[in-house]
Amino acid sequence: MTRSSIISPIFRATTRFRVSALSLLIISLSNTTTQASTDEITATTAENSTVIYPASFFQPYNPVSVNDMIDRIPGVSLSGGGGGRGLGSGGDLLINGQRLAGKDNSPQDQLRRIAAREVERIEIIRGTSSDLAVRGSGQVVNVVLQDADTRASTSVEISTDRHTDGTLQPGATISHSRQTGNLNATFSLQADPQYNHNQRREISYTPGLAATELMNEDNVRDRMAYQASTLVGYRAGQHRMQLNALYGTSDHPVDILRQYRSPQMPGTVARIEREPIEYVKNNWELGGDYEFEFDDGGNLLFLFIVNDDTDNNVRERFLTDSPQTADEERKVLYIESNSRTRERIAQSTYSWSLSDDQDLQLGAERAQTILDSSLLIGRESGETAPSPRYGDLRPALSLSNPGSSVEEMRYEGFAVHNWTLNDRMTLESSLVYETSEISQTGTVSQSRDFQFWRPSVDYRFNITNSLQLRATVARQVQQLSFANFTATANTSDNDKDADAGNPNLVPTKEIRYELTMEYRLPNDAGVVSSRFFMRDLEDQIGRINVSSDPARPVSAAGNIGDAKRWGVYLDGSTRLGSLGLPDAILSSSLYLFDSEVTNPILGTQERINGRGRAEIGFRHDVVNWNLNYGFDYGHPLNGGERNIDVNTIDSYEQASSLTMFVSTVLFDDVTFRLESNNTLGSESCRERVRYNGLAAAGDISEIENSCWGSGQKLALKVRKNF
Repeated sequence: MTRSSIISPIFRATTRFRVSALSLLIISLSNTTTQASTDEITATTAENSTVIYPASFFQPYNPVSVNDMIDRIPGVSLSGGGGGRGLGSGGDLLINGQRLAGKDNSPQDQLRRIAAREVERIEIIRGTSSDLAVRGSGQVVNVVLQDADTRASTSVEISTDRHTDGTLQPGATISHSRQTGNLNATFSLQADPQYNHNQRREISYTPGLAATELMNEDNVRDRMAYQASTLVGYRAGQHRMQLNALYGTSDHPVDILRQYRSPQMPGTVARIEREPIEYVKNNWELGGDYEFEFDDGGNLLFLFIVNDDTDNNVRERFLTDSPQTADEERKVLYIESNSRTRERIAQSTYSWSLSDDQDLQLGAERAQTILDSSLLIGRESGETAPSPRYGDLRPALSLSNPGSSVEEMRYEGFAVHNWTLNDRMTLESSLVYETSEISQTGTVSQSRDFQFWRPSVDYRFNITNSLQLRATVARQVQQLSFANFTATANTSDNDKDADAGNPNLVPTKEIRYELTMEYRLPNDAGVVSSRFFMRDLEDQIGRINVSSDPARPVSAAGNIGDAKRWGVYLDGSTRLGSLGLPDAILSSSLYLFDSEVTNPILGTQERINGRGRAEIGFRHDVVNWNLNYGFDYGHPLNGGERNIDVNTIDSYEQASSLTMFVSTVLFDDVTFRLESNNTLGSESCRERVRYNGLAAAGDISEIENSCWGSGQKLALKVRKNF
């Protein structure tokens, strides 16, 4: 049996999908005659490359939240926020020109809690300026709220998810926002259903492709994520203050059941594995900022964030050798993994004008990050005595890590200079100096210092009011994952309990080159853009061989040398006015990537990321019926990338995705929305080749082919604003 025989036919549609995506981009370019609303809805000038959508533009669509409004703007997509350590200056979303001092409590989450009727306008900012609280993005979305002495709104949403196995899981969100004079506040409570039932089928083969074992796995996650958050702001004259807080918890169990059969007797279960896992997950965050505007136009801003994230789990494996003879199950594995991450971040910036066409920003940031972790592994066999601390099994001391701590103390100083070269060109240059100390205690005790310079240049040229060229050159330093410093539980390979740590990792450095062309079609008919990038990487991180005995291979994350990445992003989004559907938007994207690095385990040239992805989206508002519907389809371009470990090589075929929805407004402005997720029931697949000893020796011991998926999920959401 070949691998292709178990891969879903959807993966063989890649070539057709590329052609379709490119065709839609051509349609976007040709659709230049679409007429917008009779009202003047946008304003774009050479001096200020900002596109403005007043609230009146969105009224025919009956939007409920700010997210509903942004969905009606072609060519706009927002990042999820958060990520990485520290605050930095990146981002693509502002609310009233302000950046939210939060990471878990991200700005994008806030948009779901802001009622559409509170919005005055939405600005798409395509230029650069020190007035922006974020930078580094191709475009920034600024949501401007109405300036009212008093206003209040409450939004309530209830939902029910139905899964393929028949499980129903309800959810709910309630948020309230209020402004009284200079004080504004938003409060939100959320119960987010996150149940998942994943089913896996796996066939094992000999090197000669003779089937040796069949495995079926049921993986059920019964999770409900609860979150409470608040945002309070106050403005008086030249002073502005903001405070936000969040608490979330999602403790839950996971139950895994595996049944193994012989290919010669597929109707008879040979053995059963059962794995109950208990997760304890919670996090909280507190952030705030203070801004003062000087009479001469200068601006002083101070931000801080404190957060705490706990992620603990206990996994046990029970084995039943002969189900037909009713043998009692016995515990064969115990893994307890605990981690707690804390951040304490403070940042201050001062911006002022040097002249009519130049301004400067100076800033500094201090960030402390602490990871406390432990890993306890107990096995049925071994030479040590059983211990209650290890689930009454024998401690596996070689990979167990009873406790370790990693702490980074990082300081940054930065300067950003904005220069308006003329009424069509801007140049933003920045220089960041970073110094940090990473110390580790526990199994390994050491301390290391790092210093980096990170310069960047961003040039923008408005060739016309509609056509913009952007060119960027920047040096970046990727942040290390503290989880790679110590031994961690392995959750992707049933035959491997843990991965070794590497306390000697150094950050990956890169020089990034980007060139972007963006064309906004006349009369707000759409946006077409292309972005080319090249990245030269130094000290790329991958898997390395740290085995002391070739007969017992062990790997860890390590620096594997220089690498290169390059590719292109092609995006098109257009209104279908030329087809008589001015309230319909068709979007298409084609992302093509390639990369190369010398793999240290095999000594071969390999990719370090995927080949890309193609996407198509459609949305149509039937204004007279208060109805909208649409779909989003994404298809990964699989092939050519392998995950190479010291004694295994994995090849993946990622699943496609199709989300469909229909929404209508009934009764007293009550919105009903029906969604279908993973509509095609697509599955991801993997081929894993296992080797006797090291993979470089090429002695194959077993081949595993598996496919998995969770099927279609239906969600009904009912929302009402008061």
